Parts: sequence; C-alpha cells; structure tokens
Amino acid sequence: MLWWTYQQLRVSSTKTRLAVVQKLAQPDSPESIGPLVFALRDREAAVREAAAHALGKFQSRTAVGPLMELLRDPAPEVRVAAVEALGQTGDPVAVNSMVGLLLDQAMTVRSAVSQALEKLGWHPGDDSQRLLQILAMGRTDAAASLGGQAVAPLIEVMRTGPPNKQFEAVRALGQIDDPRIKKAMLEALQKENPAIRIAALGTLERLADPDSLNSLEKYLHDSNASVRGAAVEAVRSCGGEKAIPLLLKMLKDASWEVRQSVVKALGILGDPAAVEGITLLVTDSDRDVREAAINALGRIGSRRAIPQLVLALVDVDTSVRAAAAAILKILDPNWEKHPSVRLALPKIKVALEHNEYWVRHSALKLFTQLQVNPEHVTEKQVPVKGAVLPHAAFPILADLMYDPDRDLRLAAVEAFRHLLEINAIPLIDAALHDADENVRRAARQALEEIA
Repeated sequence: MLWWTYQQLRVSSTKTRLAVVQKLAQPDSPESIGPLVFALRDREAAVREAAAHALGKFQSRTAVGPLMELLRDPAPEVRVAAVEALGQTGDPVAVNSMVGLLLDQAMTVRSAVSQALEKLGWHPGDDSQRLLQILAMGRTDAAASLGGQAVAPLIEVMRTGPPNKQFEAVRALGQIDDPRIKKAMLEALQKENPAIRIAALGTLERLADPDSLNSLEKYLHDSNASVRGAAVEAVRSCGGEKAIPLLLKMLKDASWEVRQSVVKALGILGDPAAVEGITLLVTDSDRDVREAAINALGRIGSRRAIPQLVLALVDVDTSVRAAAAAILKILDPNWEKHPSVRLALPKIKVALEHNEYWVRHSALKLFTQLQVNPEHVTEKQVPVKGAVLPHAAFPILADLMYDPDRDLRLAAVEAFRHLLEINAIPLIDAALHDADENVRRAARQALEEIA
C-alpha cells in the first residue's frame, strides 16, 4: 500500500496528490509520516502546506528536520504551516531556526512564529530577541516602552528588516526619548518607502532641533506630496523664523494638501513678514487652502490682510465667507472703516454679476454694510495688477494712515507722496477727511502729485 501511496504522490494531477495528503492526515496511522515527508517536496505550495499541517498532527520528531527545511519555502502559507507544525512537535531543536523568522516579510509568518516559540517555551535571550518577539506580535508601543535599551535593536531592524518592519521600528523609535533618535531619523529619511520618511519627519518635528533644518530642506521638494507636507511641519518646528523663506517658496506647490500645510505652518510661526505670501492663497483654487490661509492671517493678526479678506467675503464657498467674516472682526472690529477696504471695492463690484446667487447676494450685502453705492466705484481704485502690495513699505505706511498719532499719519501721507504710490490713492483720499488740518492738506497735495 505504501508503494501505491508514493505512486499517487507522483501523479501529475495536483487535485489527486492533495487528496492523498489529506487522506494520510490521520494521527492513528504512523506509517503515513514517510509519505507526508515526501510530499513536503511537492512542486505545488498547496500540497506542501497540507503535508506540513498533517505532520503537525503526528507530533513526530522524525518530521522536525524536513519541516525545518520548509521554513525557507518561498510561499508564506507553507512557512506558516511548517512553523505551526514545529510548534506542535514540541521539539526545542527547531527554536533557533524559527527565531530568525521573527523578521519574516510576511506578517502571518511572524505571528505564527511568535505563537510557536511560546508553545516551545522559548524566552528571548537578549533585548534584541525580545524586541523581535514584540514586533512580531505587532506590539510597536510595547517595543517603545523598553526605552533606551530598545534603541540599538530598533535601529538594526530599521536598517535590515523588511520595509513594513522598518516602518514599525522608525515609529517605535519616535516614541523614545534618547539622544540617538535624531541621527536615526535622519538616516530613516534615506529610505525609499514614503511611509518611513513621513514617520521620521514626524519625529524630527517633535524633536524641533534647529541643527536638523539643513538636512530637512530637500524633503520640501520630495516626489511624494505627503512627504512634502510632513517636511513642511518638520521645517517649521526646527527652523522657526528661519523656516519662513523656505516655506514661502512652497506656496505654489502642486498639491493642495501641501499648500494647506504651508499656510498653517506660517500662521503658527506668526511672523507678519509672511502676510503677503499667505494672502495669495486666499484666492486659491482649493476651498480648504483658502480657508486655511484666512485662519493663518487671523493668527498673525496683521491688518494688512484686510483687503484680501474683504474679497473673501464674496467667495463662492460658504465656509470661506464665514471664516473671512470672523477673522475680519478679530483683526479690527471696525474693519469697515479701514481705508484699505476701498482697494477691494472694484472686485466686489464685479461679484455683483457672478453666476452664483450667494456670491451676488454677499456682494450686495457688503456694499450695503459699507454704505457704498456700487455705481460710484471706479477702476481707479484697483491696485497694480499682479501685486498684492506694490511697494515694500506699503503695508507699514497703510497701518500708519489711521494711527492715533497725528504726526505718524502725516508722515505716512508724505511718504506715499514721495513714492508716487498710485495704489495708495484710496488711502490718501480717505485722509481728506482726517480730523487734523495738516493731514488733510498733505493728502490734497499728495493726490495732486500722484494723480
């Protein structure tokens, strides 16, 4: 009968060979062990897997050697079957061979190895093995809980493990407070897997080490948008004010998520020098970016953003209009009286003809709120095309135009006159009604020379 069984295990039909193996899987038939060991070399993974499972039921040490050879099988399901069978045999000889599989590419194999080693009574011999066992069980947080003693083993996993284990190692390292972490994260940035780079950037953001800034700059131009977004946060955290010029260059990134991250980062940094750049995104094509830009301007708190925020009051999106209205009140409770509001009037007038009802409604409501007749709005009030603030001194001088100090208001008018700044005409025109005669006189003279 055994001769016939071996013959059946050699036939070309996989279905037949598999049926033979399944029939042999009877623990009360010790003579089946030999044919099952033979089947471990079958060309089909399904047959090898079934044979390994069957041998596990016999708990025979005779099968330990052949099963250990199967730990290198190319099919993960076969490796799992071999591991489980070895665990059932209870033979400690298999332990050393299985420990290496704690780093297996397949999660199913790692999990099976962990359980099998536990059945065999194995205990990690050092921190490195203990860490491998923890990671095989998917307990990344537990690996981080080992603290400093886990750093070196985790770095080794990060360097030599399969991509998914490298990612878990980087994530675990990021939860440990240790001086070696920064260097490990900078090394992790070299990995091809974007998820690993993102995890490393998140940790570097937390560390906020200024010395890391130079190493992070190139990741602002990474091919992966999510990596660029994470780099924005890391650069902001590590660079502080030094990050602003780098972030301003990212305002035209192709990804809306990155642009959104940039304006949020600039808002957190709170430097008025970023206002001009952020205002460009108040009219971004993406709603979330526009809203983020408006909120960032609110965090910075500069009234130089008022003209662009007024334009956002006639945005096509309700949430953007609501955000603009809220931020305007924060910047200046009396923003309607701010001289720079007149810079936005020509574009608001255009919105009266918009095809969206709520845009037209918002524009009309705004003119009513400002107590301005749209018919009186002329193109003369439009700023120079393509420039939010035509001259570097414009925002500072614009703020001084309504300063409580008469001398500062007067100085601002004189400065605009010397600059021949045509975009200042609406501001100077408003100064014709200033409470001080000297300011009014200077405004008239300035208008004559500029116009």
